[in-house]
Amino acid sequence: MPDPTFYVTTPIYYVNDAPHIGHGYTTTIGDVLARWHRQRGEQVHYLTGVDEHGQKVLRKAAAAGVSPQDWVDRLVETEWKPMLATIDASNDDFIRTTEPRHARGVQAFWERLNEAGAVYRGEFSGWYSVGSEEFVGDDDVRDGEGDDAGHRVSVLDGSRVEHVTEANYFFRLSDFQQRLLDFYDAHPDFVQPASARNEVVSFVSRGLTDLSISRSTFDWGIPVPWDDDHIFYVWIEALLNYVTAVGYGQDEARFDRLWPADLHIVGKDIVRFHAIIWPAMLMAAGLPVPHRVFAHGWILVGGQKMSKSKANGIHPDQIVQTFGSDAYRYYFTRALTFGNDGSISWEDIGARYHAELANGFGNLASRVAAMIGKYHGGVLPPAGAGGAAEATIVDGVVGAVADAEAAIDAVAPHDAVAAVWRVVDDLNGYVTDQAPWTVAKAAADGDEAAAERLATILVTLAEGLRALAVLLHPVMPKATAVLWDSLGAGDAIGPLADQRVADVARWGQLPAGTRVVKSDALFPRIDLD
Repeated sequence: MPDPTFYVTTPIYYVNDAPHIGHGYTTTIGDVLARWHRQRGEQVHYLTGVDEHGQKVLRKAAAAGVSPQDWVDRLVETEWKPMLATIDASNDDFIRTTEPRHARGVQAFWERLNEAGAVYRGEFSGWYSVGSEEFVGDDDVRDGEGDDAGHRVSVLDGSRVEHVTEANYFFRLSDFQQRLLDFYDAHPDFVQPASARNEVVSFVSRGLTDLSISRSTFDWGIPVPWDDDHIFYVWIEALLNYVTAVGYGQDEARFDRLWPADLHIVGKDIVRFHAIIWPAMLMAAGLPVPHRVFAHGWILVGGQKMSKSKANGIHPDQIVQTFGSDAYRYYFTRALTFGNDGSISWEDIGARYHAELANGFGNLASRVAAMIGKYHGGVLPPAGAGGAAEATIVDGVVGAVADAEAAIDAVAPHDAVAAVWRVVDDLNGYVTDQAPWTVAKAAADGDEAAAERLATILVTLAEGLRALAVLLHPVMPKATAVLWDSLGAGDAIGPLADQRVADVARWGQLPAGTRVVKSDALFPRIDLD
């Protein structure tokens, strides 16, 4: 029987500018989930990529005096792909909407809907936001204030809108209003968290209008196959990346194996596209709908949403250069409640780095390796019989695994890391309570019971670190790989990536005789002054 599959996606990001930590946040969370599911032994497909069409990109390129293709090529190679390396993303694919595979799939999809009568020709006259590449209804437009005085703005996201009139093709979205509401009712977990679900249900309940799917006033996009004078509206073709990347219209066997997606991770500002338009499109095509759409909140810097105009759009590299990619991944996974808005600050990153990573986890690993080196020549001894203290540690690992697994399934990675971190705290408390340095003195004086007790303490600590290396590997792949090597676990057990979450709490996996060496500090202290 084949291993279960897990297909997870980020949104594809606009390449009108360089990425910031909002993009890094979404990609990191997707990566942590992908790595965790791989650690379960599942066949994972993690997709990310970039959206390169649309009027916003066209205008950016024109302002820079280059062609739109040159503009996106440069940004993808110098900014977007390097960001993935910066945060240690393990994506299985990276799709660009200018790729032929995407264009072929888009055209095949809409040919199918056109032939099914889900598309018609009409005229659009109304408001359009270039900033969000979105058609905006009259009821969602107001007069701008402050910097936007003299302009009309969208109440949906505050972006400026322009009034346009053009001949377009339309998708019969209004036909799917009740079908969508019935679907939400039958699948209450489809849109999460609850705040996003409520927004989506409320929006659809107000009534849906048919959606323009083409533009005819510029040519930067994928041509409509039955009318060369039109290109597809950017969102209409961008959403299809989730199926074109896995073979829709070109490799049906692969598509059938991977689709539907298990999880779309999106920002809350684009949840309506993914939870209303996208499922309606799939329903019209007779294709399965994704299992879940999860909308995370905004990252706030100094209490404000990141934006270029406020000069608070931080690049991930700015944080990684100081703290390292593992600390970056840890901070954004644990410090922010996924699904809510969350505030960050340089001071908080630094405080958590030193308290939780350097002093909490890193110091624990260093102390254990040092004690095994000092008291047993760097060789793991045979353990004696464990008592109540050891049973508490084992039970704690069992509970942490169960709670972390449940949290991952609930798309609550922050709770998963918090559950695992209980083991870090338990082991640090165990060291303090058991005082192996005191036991070692008695053992050195010839007390055989103390010698056996010392061995049991050291093996318990090493086994606890083994469990932590596996459970934290999805979050901090570099540090846990170093820890795995320090414990001699690669030679004794096998590669870290091959260890399974379900097997973590099985005690005694590190055999006596395993050589343990002290590594460099996993998280060296940093002078932030």
